[in-house]
Amino acid sequence: MTRNQSIIADIKAIIAQSRHNAIRAVDHQRTLMYWHIGKRIFEEEQEGKDRADYGTFLIKYLSEQLQPEFGSGFSVRQINLYRQFYRTFPIVHALHAQLSWTQYKLLLSVDSQNKREFYIAETIKNNWTSRQLERQVYSNLYERLLLSNDKESVLAVAKKEKQPFDAKEIIKDPMFLEFLELKREASYYERDLENAIITHLQDFLLELGNGFSFVARQKRIHIEGDEFFSDLVFYNRLLQCFVIIEIKTTKLTHQDIGQLQMYVNYYDRIEKLPHENPTIGILLCANKNDAVVRFTLPESQKQIIASQYQLYLPTEQQLLEEMSKELESFIDRENGSL
Repeated sequence: MTRNQSIIADIKAIIAQSRHNAIRAVDHQRTLMYWHIGKRIFEEEQEGKDRADYGTFLIKYLSEQLQPEFGSGFSVRQINLYRQFYRTFPIVHALHAQLSWTQYKLLLSVDSQNKREFYIAETIKNNWTSRQLERQVYSNLYERLLLSNDKESVLAVAKKEKQPFDAKEIIKDPMFLEFLELKREASYYERDLENAIITHLQDFLLELGNGFSFVARQKRIHIEGDEFFSDLVFYNRLLQCFVIIEIKTTKLTHQDIGQLQMYVNYYDRIEKLPHENPTIGILLCANKNDAVVRFTLPESQKQIIASQYQLYLPTEQQLLEEMSKELESFIDRENGSL
């Protein structure tokens, strides 16, 4: 690159960054404006709280007066949102400039403070777009992480108050791959699913979670004249280890677990550097029997994880049922060990 080309590139980057910062600043001011409007409405409601219907009357009146001059941003629905925004986030200094108004609107649909704190921390830490935050909320990311972790641990990792030391703290079961746009009723070969993941790699990394980067697909492993190929290899900078993913579109078997264990052993003995942690293996499967996984592997092992994939987002009821089943399974295992 010539000096002239270099200065043009630098100035273009400065312009782009300045525009981005200006847009963010304007959006944050808009967010603050909506918060102050919500606060003023709430205060007025408290003055007239002796009238049961005063809140409804007030918002309708404000919309009639403001919408002709300021547009659809002051419809009854929008003004209700501003009021809800203030009530949900009552401390103005706690509002984050990194979050857009669109993202705050999404967070208003989150039904608990712990969940909101989790999604706020993850959005800031990962610089999620509004679309990415929406996808994580609607795929119930918080609840899915709770299937294998306690609430305090999930929040602490999200807020960077602790580093994850166990793969299960960031790897989800099940994984939802609706972004692959594959039909549920169709049957697929492993290579079909692998190709779809590579095509939608950015979305797959988002689903995998924090700290993942792509390393290779169909990684050749040569062991004394025999050749094997691991489906997908990633690296996780938080866990500081390689992560090998094997895809199974049929029901998981103990032979599949044994094969992945061999790949993990190979990476630990050949690829892993001294300062890195033991390799993690994920069996991404269409169907699994958790008992088969437990009895195939040593009880104390933490390197092999079986995660079932689904090609559609769950309903909240389905997720609650899954959490209930996991809790019952845990209680049964604990009782059996006594």
